[in-house]
Amino acid sequence: MQQTDDKLYKIRHSLAHVLAQAVLELRPNAKLAFGPPVDNGCYYDFLLDEPISSEDFDEIEKRMRRIISEKQEFVEEKRKAEEAIEYLKQRGENFKVEYCQELIGQGEKEIGFYKNGPFEDMCAGPHVEHTGQIPADAFKIDTTAGAYWRGDERNPMLTRIYCLAFKNKKELKEYLKRRELAKERDHRKLGKELDLFSIDHDGVGAGLILWHPKGGIVRHLIEEHAKNQHLKGGYKFVYTPHIGRSVLWETSGHLSFYKEGMFSPIEVEGQEFYLKPMNCPFHCKIYASSIRSYRDLPLRFAEWGTVYRYEKSGTLSGLTRVRGFTQDDAHLFCREDQMAEEIDKVLEFSTSLLKDFGLGGFHLYLSTRPEKRVGEERFWDMAEDSLKAALERSGLPYSINEGDGAFYGPKIDIYVRDALERPWQLSTIQFDFNLPERFDLHYTDKDGSYKRPFMIHRALCGSMERFFAILVEHHGGAFPTWLAPVQVRLIPVADPFLEYAENYARELKDAGYRVEVDRSDNSFNKKIREAVTSKIPNMLIVGAKEQESGKVTLRRYCVKEQLSISKEEFMARMKKLVSEKLADNDPETAI
Repeated sequence: MQQTDDKLYKIRHSLAHVLAQAVLELRPNAKLAFGPPVDNGCYYDFLLDEPISSEDFDEIEKRMRRIISEKQEFVEEKRKAEEAIEYLKQRGENFKVEYCQELIGQGEKEIGFYKNGPFEDMCAGPHVEHTGQIPADAFKIDTTAGAYWRGDERNPMLTRIYCLAFKNKKELKEYLKRRELAKERDHRKLGKELDLFSIDHDGVGAGLILWHPKGGIVRHLIEEHAKNQHLKGGYKFVYTPHIGRSVLWETSGHLSFYKEGMFSPIEVEGQEFYLKPMNCPFHCKIYASSIRSYRDLPLRFAEWGTVYRYEKSGTLSGLTRVRGFTQDDAHLFCREDQMAEEIDKVLEFSTSLLKDFGLGGFHLYLSTRPEKRVGEERFWDMAEDSLKAALERSGLPYSINEGDGAFYGPKIDIYVRDALERPWQLSTIQFDFNLPERFDLHYTDKDGSYKRPFMIHRALCGSMERFFAILVEHHGGAFPTWLAPVQVRLIPVADPFLEYAENYARELKDAGYRVEVDRSDNSFNKKIREAVTSKIPNMLIVGAKEQESGKVTLRRYCVKEQLSISKEEFMARMKKLVSEKLADNDPETAI
């Protein structure tokens, strides 16, 4: 989460101006829209009279490097709002005029501009001192894309030019290398190659996932392990409907605050029902279905609940942005004196569970009260203090996002880093002062008085779809043995040894392992190649030597060395890998 005073942020912001300047030299009639820095560089949106393609990239980069070499100074100038609008109109910058008028409507009296050399742009900054401070060998024009002005499809379609930018050439090269690896690990690519899932746009609909048997077994194993851990952690499982009457969503506030994210209502016998976008109102209803005592708390309701949220088709992306997904949702209801302990438990539970799946590199973010919020200030103070104290006790690195909490409570977001060092936001721990009030939730205290419980929303993996995509990319589709759709493939070197392979496969299956036997007519080498392509973690080769000795030859995925091992030894190895959920490169079980 980059800050505007960060050096790299300034470099990227300044480079966006240099990019616009170079494009205007090449296309003088182009009109400017927005040009912000982003996490890996910057982009600029243009309305062009002549298209720009990848064939123009070299020429644009050449002009950008010349501008950088000229060390053009960035000079700030403030113009009175009316003067700024007139100036922009004279230049025909209609997009800037529209945005300038919007700023004036928000109370701005002056509008900032920055000039470098002959180029001037409406901008609030900040920038480097001069273009020479932008590393000339650490940027690269990347791609172009279409983008509607202000993201509204009713507005003109603009050309967005993306530019990568880093502090030095080495960082740029490392990023490009990681990105190539990421393409190979893309869950959409591997999902098709490994037959894990599909999306049927024409029949089923965009953003709705079809889980194939191999993807389904991995998802089942993820959920099975997580559910077992929830039971150990004192959670109680609940199940709720996929739809609810409009009155439920009116009470919860979703129809006031979240209607644009919900699907259109379904009319049933004159009543309106909505597909649920969240599980929390149902959990509040379960809480309210009985009289609760202070002795009953904390209550921890957990549900693998499938929810439905309307997303524009242009925003959908594989498993990471969908319209129907299943959350490992939980809502905790507790007393004020139980808050600290509950937060500690959720934090420890979250990080422990994520580690089980091979994820780490944790960084946590505490989002505090926004300007517009509900609830008493003392509750906000208490919640924020409790979350911050829990973060301190955890010993995990964290940052504070001032004012980024929800209107109904502060939250902690847990980020992990995958094998390519990419950050992913997964677990969320969210206080809520809103729903207990809206649903009039209470419990009877020691003195017989009614008290309002505190409510904590909590998701650990988030959505199963997105979590699965992250795991696929983290492992490159080569799941550890305990999670692999097929844990073992037996490969007979020729047909005479097929019976030996089948007999041992039955033993492994009887022990609960997921096993295949390659019965194809393919050559031995092709059988090995197909097992490797399928990313099978354990390949057992059987031939004359193995049949005579009663052993198998073990070959691990992406490991050149092979090991002659007894069937009993291999069974013990499998038991350890699965029961302890070890990574396949664990020293105790590696070849």
